Amino acid sequence: MIKKVLPLALAVSFIVAAAVLGAGCIGAATVTELRIGYQPSTHQIAHMTAMEKGWWENDLAPYGVEKVTDFVFPTGAPEMQAMLAGEIDVAYVGAAPVISALTSGLDAKIVAAVQTQGSNLVLRPEIVYTVPADLKGLKIATFPSGTIQDTLLRDWLKTNGIDPEHDVEIVGMGPGDAITAITAGKVDGVFLPHPAPAIIEYEGNGRSVVASGEMLPNHACCVLVVSGDLIRNHPDLVEEIIRTHIRATEYNIGHSDEAAAIFAAKTGWDVDQVKFSLAEWDGAWISDPHPIVNSTVDYVKVQHELGYIEAPLTADEIFDMSFYDTVHGE
Repeated sequence: MIKKVLPLALAVSFIVAAAVLGAGCIGAATVTELRIGYQPSTHQIAHMTAMEKGWWENDLAPYGVEKVTDFVFPTGAPEMQAMLAGEIDVAYVGAAPVISALTSGLDAKIVAAVQTQGSNLVLRPEIVYTVPADLKGLKIATFPSGTIQDTLLRDWLKTNGIDPEHDVEIVGMGPGDAITAITAGKVDGVFLPHPAPAIIEYEGNGRSVVASGEMLPNHACCVLVVSGDLIRNHPDLVEEIIRTHIRATEYNIGHSDEAAAIFAAKTGWDVDQVKFSLAEWDGAWISDPHPIVNSTVDYVKVQHELGYIEAPLTADEIFDMSFYDTVHGE
């Protein structure tokens, strides 16, 4: 009896082992095209610089990448929908939309930081503002539900005794529509990432009254997200993505005028307005994810309280900092 069972067990083991090895080989197939999502914000110039200078393709070529394609999204929600659908592999995006996507089944992790702070609440010039209570009754446009700006604004209003559901009217818009709306007087104010606030001020259509760093000092904003497939099957490629991101981030910090010119060429914004934005904003370009962990986890709590997500996430479920730590330690 044993002689009959043992060969069968061995056969099953061989079949299972072969299936696992086969799956591993399929999963580890060379990535020949890398698809990157981003938004038209000065928060994410690191991607634009790496793209403009050819660093993405040059740095990733030794790993088999033959083509790098980027896709622009108005806000984080549609960008994360694209990642959920498998249409992009890497995303420059706000930390808050990542949280919502992870609770919806996104297979990905934040592997590096991109930028902190950098958004402003801007009101029409004729509106008097001295304290948050002055916002009662106003109509304010910001990015859609679940984004950094929406999450921050609602939490800040609640902290200051203002009911975001009843005391103000909050409408979700992309940056272009929001700029148009405040310019035309269709909304009283906007809470947007740069360069939009500076452009509104530059053109005389509003004034900044609160910077996002005043709402939540040193808060996380944009992050670098990579797919679970890349993390599991292409760790060397993920490390190189982070190296290139760090390279572009540090280059922009040391060459802000050139960064402004790259952004203007990529988006069509006036370069002088972009330079004005970089001079006025309270944002900072960074790559180290460690400083943004706590504020990102704070977003989880806020989104749970707002009813945007059903279950909280832990830092380990959001971040994989091992790749950054490896690259940083080189």
